[in-house]
Amino acid sequence: MANIPSARKRARQTIKRTERNKTWRSRARTSVRKVEEALASGDFEAATMALRNAESELARAGQRQVIHRKTASRKISRLSAQVNALKS
Repeated sequence: MANIPSARKRARQTIKRTERNKTWRSRARTSVRKVEEALASGDFEAATMALRNAESELARAGQRQVIHRKTASRKISRLSAQVNALKS
């Protein structure tokens, strides 16, 4: 354990931040999984609605730096392409 006060504080902050990031990462992963499940079932309407939610969750996670912004953007782009391919 850290002995210097500033190091103790950093340790406390890291624990809090880790918990917060875990929540956001989990929300993003769940939303992506729902899109993938809708794609697997072949339901375009459900996939579109799930994509809307996933896009929001991923963008928010990227904005909060839980995942990298470009990673979030890439995931949104790939999911959108898969949903659009299902339409045609």
